[in-house]
Amino acid sequence: MKYIILLGDGMADYPIDALNGKTPLEYAHTPNMDRMAAQGNLSLIDTIPPGLAPGSDVANMAVLGYDSRSFYSGRAPLEAANMGVALAPDDVAFRCNLVTLSDSSEPVMEDFTADHISSNEAARIIKDLDLALGSKEFSFHPGVGYRHLLVWHGGELGMKVTPPHDITGKKIAPWLPSGTGADAISRLMDLSRKVLADHPVNNERVARGAKPATSIWLWGQGRAPKIEKFTDRFHLTGGMISAVDLLNGIGIYAGLEVLKVEGATGYTDTNYLGKAQKALEALQRLDFVFLHVEAPDEMGHEGNLQGKIKAIEDFDDKVVGTALKGLPGLGEYRVAVLSDHPTPIVLKTHIADPSPVAFLSSRASENRGGGLPFGEGNARISGNMIAPGYRFIESFTGDLDHVFG
Repeated sequence: MKYIILLGDGMADYPIDALNGKTPLEYAHTPNMDRMAAQGNLSLIDTIPPGLAPGSDVANMAVLGYDSRSFYSGRAPLEAANMGVALAPDDVAFRCNLVTLSDSSEPVMEDFTADHISSNEAARIIKDLDLALGSKEFSFHPGVGYRHLLVWHGGELGMKVTPPHDITGKKIAPWLPSGTGADAISRLMDLSRKVLADHPVNNERVARGAKPATSIWLWGQGRAPKIEKFTDRFHLTGGMISAVDLLNGIGIYAGLEVLKVEGATGYTDTNYLGKAQKALEALQRLDFVFLHVEAPDEMGHEGNLQGKIKAIEDFDDKVVGTALKGLPGLGEYRVAVLSDHPTPIVLKTHIADPSPVAFLSSRASENRGGGLPFGEGNARISGNMIAPGYRFIESFTGDLDHVFG
């Protein structure tokens, strides 16, 4: 039996008046996900444990069978794993976004991605930030696009921070770090603005009409977690396909092989088809593949309705469609498609509501065939709910009757 999870990050949403009361997922043309839901099994899945913020870290860990309440300390250590940054026991890793703040006495978070700065441009900036602000206490490490890492060696963990994508268009003052250690982190953020004020990369970007990276924003802190490997728990070989350090870092902790795909960007220009082809190729030798696409989530954060619809349709056509065509050639299989959490256009951030998930099996006896197309509303109508969400993988790789008995 081969197992593959196809995850469109943040696909789920709220009904939108401009779409005649449909969600972007319900409005988009998605014949492949609709087929999976109609012929296979449709349900809701609740991936966010009570008391935890609805982040992609917690949600995707749940999909892989992890209850984050037992080990989770922050997303940055997960990203550090994929970046090859080894954390000592007393190190605290922070996600370090390059962002665009308004040039005013009361700065506003204009763009939490610095206009989707390229990895090459960002690497030059992070290198110079490390030269200017790095020390035995703090070190900067380049990542992908706007997503980077700061390590505070022997640092504080407990301050309150806010993800920058939660405050787009808002004044930053009420959302600056607070609590133990916050002064040191806020000082770094403030000093970064001076380093970046006349940085050559920013001058080049402004000259061509792009937004500059005017500051860093530090959040998502944590120490290295200790968790059981997915591969040991379920006795399966597996791989992770994603463009972002967070998911690949989760894969490393889970014991999955990180499978690189040329042209995978974490945005709407990603190599959708290449990801699906890589998954099918990997399943010739592996038991399990987790394929993650970030694009719908990015469009949700931007509030870009048409962009989100397009990202969902590309995911359905180039990822889900390609997988469904290729899987029969590998023998028996189970395939699941889902959103890890909703990222509503109207809110531009994550919420903890359940999301739809569909299963399809090569074994006809495992398919319930409810006839409903894929979407939030139909998943509710199905009457099925996987809660807590971290039980999902036990059913997916074991007995589906645990969910659809």
